[in-house]
Amino acid sequence: MGGFAPIWALGLMSGTSMDGIDAAIVETDGVRVTAFGPAATTPYDDALRDRIRAALGNASPDPAIARGLTDAHAACIEDLLSQHPDYKDKIQIVGLHGHTVLHAPADGVTVQIGDGPRLAGRLGIDVVSDFRTADVAAGGQGAPFAPLYHRALCDNIEGPVVVLNIGGISNVTWIDGPKTDPVAFDTGPGNALLDDWIENTTDLPYDMNGQVSSTGKVDSTTLGKLLNNPYFDAAPPKSLDRLDFSIDAVHGLSPADGAATLARFTCETVVSNLRQLPSTPVRILVTGGGRKNPTLMAGVSELSGVPVAPVEAVGWDGDAVEAQAFGFLAVRSLRGLPLSVPSTTGVPVPTTGGSLHHAA
Repeated sequence: MGGFAPIWALGLMSGTSMDGIDAAIVETDGVRVTAFGPAATTPYDDALRDRIRAALGNASPDPAIARGLTDAHAACIEDLLSQHPDYKDKIQIVGLHGHTVLHAPADGVTVQIGDGPRLAGRLGIDVVSDFRTADVAAGGQGAPFAPLYHRALCDNIEGPVVVLNIGGISNVTWIDGPKTDPVAFDTGPGNALLDDWIENTTDLPYDMNGQVSSTGKVDSTTLGKLLNNPYFDAAPPKSLDRLDFSIDAVHGLSPADGAATLARFTCETVVSNLRQLPSTPVRILVTGGGRKNPTLMAGVSELSGVPVAPVEAVGWDGDAVEAQAFGFLAVRSLRGLPLSVPSTTGVPVPTTGGSLHHAA
């Protein structure tokens, strides 16, 4: 594997929080990350977000939604490259994750919308898409899918360490050195329920800087109902869909108390799941939007008793990590390397994946 020459790749991620598209450029040989390029986030416009939300849970969404989403990805890339034109001729592959509208691995189904051939044609760059299908077809959970990238980033970090991604759903990756397979799984909700609650009960789009959740009181009865779910005690491998949880339990609470309760729900489920890992981490590094919410960060720290810091503490860009991962995985796909292993998704054997779409 060491004989592969590094190439520049651009990764794309449209996460379950439905806030927009992340694009990030990395140089990698599919094993190591040799350099970082620029990154950018393009928010969804309201119309596209509404169309994506309407497609959630649908195994065969309207192809027009995928086209609109793909064109928004292309515009995001074009904007990024217009600001950094020296990268235009460097990028040899694009990793298009697409947007997950249905994730039901128990039924052998995971659906990410996004049109790889359309994006390749528009950009004039080869595109790898459809990263998760092969894993699910082989019996894996199809998620989480960034752990092998997390391990590459942790190459020089003393472990064991946990990378906690608080996106729409929360997931953890336990890493103890570059030669040990990471252990990873979804722990429960991340920002998704909190975002839905804030959007439904306040004039804010989300719990910005924890300003709503920090003023509320956790309702212990409601929290107990939320925690009464067999998923949290189940052993990994395990993964979740954006629609596996709802805000119904907090209806009737004030906006602040509902937000505080949902934030605590996220923290409790993250920390209770740490016992499923091979060993206690020496630190927790947090990526995803949740790292910007002081209520979530303080809650994880308090409940775990483990030092917690945003990934910026070790020099990473927490807004770009997940997008970078799909650039990294695109290169692994090109080279036939595994995208998932038994300890990350439960797939029986290390499994590659992805579909390559040529620009011409």
